[in-house]
Amino acid sequence: MSDDGIIQIKLDLTRGGAISYISLSGSDRNLVNIHDEGRYIQQSYYAGKPLNRIAEGQNPAWSPWRWNPIQVGDSYGNRAQILDSKTAGDTLYVKCIPMLWDMNNKPAQAIMEQWNILNGNVIKVHCKLTCQRTDNLYAENISNAQELPAVYPIASLNKLVTYLGNSPFMNDTLSNPTVINLSSGFWGRYSNVTENWMAFVDSTNWGIGVYNPNCTSFLAGIAGKPNGESLDASTAYIAPTLNVILNKNTVFEYDYYLIVGTISQIRTEIYQLK
Repeated sequence: MSDDGIIQIKLDLTRGGAISYISLSGSDRNLVNIHDEGRYIQQSYYAGKPLNRIAEGQNPAWSPWRWNPIQVGDSYGNRAQILDSKTAGDTLYVKCIPMLWDMNNKPAQAIMEQWNILNGNVIKVHCKLTCQRTDNLYAENISNAQELPAVYPIASLNKLVTYLGNSPFMNDTLSNPTVINLSSGFWGRYSNVTENWMAFVDSTNWGIGVYNPNCTSFLAGIAGKPNGESLDASTAYIAPTLNVILNKNTVFEYDYYLIVGTISQIRTEIYQLK
């Protein structure tokens, strides 16, 4: 846990050290949906081509599927194994063996590491994936859209805000895209996110923003009803995306930021980071 007097963050060391809790300091309202192992705020990656592995225990609901190591656990509820965790100054560090999302209790041949730094109302997160695959199943040199990262805010934050114009970082008018519900077939896709961030906020324009300076494409939406808290089935979702090739021995790293506050505060902090 880390608390700087403005916000508080907790990692779940029973689930790969993923971010399981963000609240205002002194509040017990968690802004992160943790309904199942597919939620949280976590690393998730894709490599190769989709395969039908049902005969090997693949979840039929997730078949065919690519190589997909995720930080928390698999679709059967089996959880990632922590290898190391420590606090050094203002940094929370975790290291785990992720699970293959579609498979039953199949640890991925990979290592995930994460450095979480809390500063005011901003959380800087550095992620590192080290692939150690020995299989010849999924094929190499295939580019996939990566979730960088997968963020699941509570569904009570149901107003989507971003900038979709052609004058980024000029305080131009913000956009409120229609929130796509997952029941329509997929999340909403946004390809002109020129300030590299999206946020889900409430009716007072307060909530959580996700900023990845390398991404102008995002996925976002609501699953279930546009209300609900951390343990509810309904959830919001934001993922900055970027096409990346992950081969059997790839090492991939990136930074992203989570900002809690009003839309004005979120955008101001992102401009400072820029």
